[in-house]
Amino acid sequence: MGSTVGPRGRASRLVTGAVALLAAASLVTACGSGDGGKDGGGKDGGAANATGVDDGATLTMWTRAATRPQSEALVKAYNASHKNKVELTVVPTDDYQAKVGAAAGSRDLPDLFASDVVFVPNYTSSALFADLTERIDALPFAEHLAQSHIKAGTYEDKKYVVPHTLDLSVLFYNKDLYRKAKLDPEKPPSTLAEWDEQARAVDALGGGVDGTFFGGNCGGCGVFTWWPSIWAGGEEVLNEDGTEARLASATAKKVYDTYRGWVDDDIVAPGAKDETGTTWTGIFPKGKVGVMPMPSTTLGLMPEDMDLGVAPIPGPDGGKSTFVGGDAIGIAATSEKADQAWNFLAWTLGDKAQVDVVAAHKDVVARTDLASNKHSDADPRLVAINELVADGHTPYALKFGQTFNDPNGPWLTLMRDAVFGDGKSVDQDNDAVSESLAD
Repeated sequence: MGSTVGPRGRASRLVTGAVALLAAASLVTACGSGDGGKDGGGKDGGAANATGVDDGATLTMWTRAATRPQSEALVKAYNASHKNKVELTVVPTDDYQAKVGAAAGSRDLPDLFASDVVFVPNYTSSALFADLTERIDALPFAEHLAQSHIKAGTYEDKKYVVPHTLDLSVLFYNKDLYRKAKLDPEKPPSTLAEWDEQARAVDALGGGVDGTFFGGNCGGCGVFTWWPSIWAGGEEVLNEDGTEARLASATAKKVYDTYRGWVDDDIVAPGAKDETGTTWTGIFPKGKVGVMPMPSTTLGLMPEDMDLGVAPIPGPDGGKSTFVGGDAIGIAATSEKADQAWNFLAWTLGDKAQVDVVAAHKDVVARTDLASNKHSDADPRLVAINELVADGHTPYALKFGQTFNDPNGPWLTLMRDAVFGDGKSVDQDNDAVSESLAD
C-alpha cells in the first residue's frame, strides 16, 4: 500500500535519526518563493498564481519506491505536455527518511519531494518545505482537495503540501462466499457487530474458508485498519497535537474486543498472530476469506474472476471512516524554481491529470469533486472509495514512526495485549503510547 503505515513501511526506525538531521539543518524560509525572482514570477508574478510558470525549467523530484507507479505516471504525462521537465528520482522506501534528512543537512534537497503523509509534520516543523498557503488557496478547487492531507501538512496555520497519492483503508468482501453462507452479497456490514456476524457466518462454511484476517504483528496495519472503526464511532485516537493517545476509550475497547473474539473463536485465517505485514494483503486474493480491511490500492491487483465487494470500515454501532494514507508533496524551501515547481503541482491536481492519469490507473483521486468520473463510473467500487476521502482521517504526530510503526513501539504492544491477551492492560498500554508521543 502507499503509506508506510502499512506493510511496505520499514523506514520507521530511521525516523528518529532523520528528524535529528532535519533539526540540525535549521533551514529557514523559502528561497525563490514565487515573488518574482529570475527563475519565477511569470505573468502574474505573485505567490498566489494558481498555475505557476512553464518556461522550460528542469526540476528535480524525489519520491519513495512505494509510490513509484503513480509518481512516474504523473511525471511522464506532465513532461509530455509542458516546457518544464521533471527529473524523477525513486528512492528505496527503507532509505527515504535518511536520504531526505541527509540532504536537508547539506541543503541539497530537490525542488520537489514527496513524503509518506504521516511523516510530513516532521518536515514542516523543521522548515523543509516552502509555504504554499496562498498558492493552494488560489486553486479554484482548493476546498475539494483531500483535507486530511492538507491538514497533515499545515503547521502554524500555513499550508506546505498537497496530496500526491492517496491510499485508503476499506472493507473487501467475497460475494461468492457470502452467497454460500446465505448472506446478501449486496449488503456488506454497516456496523462492527454486523461485520462480526458476517465473518462468523462465512467461517462456518468450513473447508479451509475463514471469516476474516488481519496483521496481528504489524503496528502499521493496525493503525490503518483498526483506527477507522474508532473514528467511525465518533472518537479520536490522538489529541490534536499528537502528543497524547486516546486509544483506551470505550469505543476503542469495543473494537479490540471484537478482534479478540475472532481470535478466541478461530474466525481468523491462520497466521494472523505472526503477520508482520509482508504477506498481509496476499491472503484475501486466494478466495478463502470472507471479509477483511484492505488498502484501496490493492483493488486493481485482485483476481479478475473474483466477485469482490467494497465497503467503508464501520464503527461498533455504525458510521464510516477510513485512514487516508499515501504521500503528500511539497516544494523544498531551498528551491530556486518555486514557480515552476508549483506549475507541476497545480497540474497534478487539475481535472486532466486527476481523471486521465490518476483515475485511469484506478487510483484514488485527490479531489472529492472528481470522485465520480468517466473512469470510476465504470466501477461503482471506485466511486465508493473515492467518496470515502471526505470521511477520512490522517493522524498528526511528530513521533508517529517510533510510536506506531516501530515493531518495538508501544502501539504494537497494546494491539497484541488487547487481542491475543486478555485485554486488561489497554489503559496501561495507552499510557505508554502517550509517553512515546510526548517523549
